[in-house]
Amino acid sequence: MSVYFIANIQLKDPALYQNYLDNCDEVFAKYQGKYLAVDHKPEVLEGSWDYSKTVIIQFPSEEEFQRWYHSEEYQAILKYRLDAAVCDTILVRG
Repeated sequence: MSVYFIANIQLKDPALYQNYLDNCDEVFAKYQGKYLAVDHKPEVLEGSWDYSKTVIIQFPSEEEFQRWYHSEEYQAILKYRLDAAVCDTILVRG
């Protein structure tokens, strides 16, 4: 069953965040991650929204997601995202 990693991101330091972007695609691909959406201005239908970007990434299984998220390659670049932005992330199974 596919799983979906959803990240809501509010950038604080775009230059530092670029270090993450420069390396993340290669790591996602290695673990079969597939971008489904990257939206810099999602339409708010209800509630409030304090983010500047939403990203949805599909993985073929939860096992593959876990391998990606906890991999040395991803952990090495994750620090850039966490230091450069406020991020709320969830994993959706479906």
